[in-house]
Amino acid sequence: QVQLVESGGGLVQAGDSLTLSCAASGRTFSNYAMGWFRQAPGSEREFVAAAISWRGYRTSYADSVKGRFTISRDNAKNAVYLQMNSLKPEDTAGYYCAAGALRLSVRPSDYEYWGQGTQVTVSS
Repeated sequence: QVQLVESGGGLVQAGDSLTLSCAASGRTFSNYAMGWFRQAPGSEREFVAAAISWRGYRTSYADSVKGRFTISRDNAKNAVYLQMNSLKPEDTAGYYCAAGALRLSVRPSDYEYWGQGTQVTVSS
């Protein structure tokens, strides 16, 4: 049984930093994309960042987080992380770990596995 378990969310003030972690179990994703999406109430799930180690390490970011967020992977631990700096109130959302895409993708439908999410709330 494949499981993705996120951790690290919380309530912070604008300008603060948080690091989200996602630990995968049940299969390895070293050759597949892993990423982060977020969803605010009343909004669709949106792409945040993704990383893939297949034939070189590559990353992709949403324009809204470029320069502030950094995604990283530890294939030995089957884990992916999201370092979030300079947080803004508009970053408030549930953050979801995703895994299993064959390539870097911004489409939720390309990812086969999902975590339950961790809430990030940024106060102004």
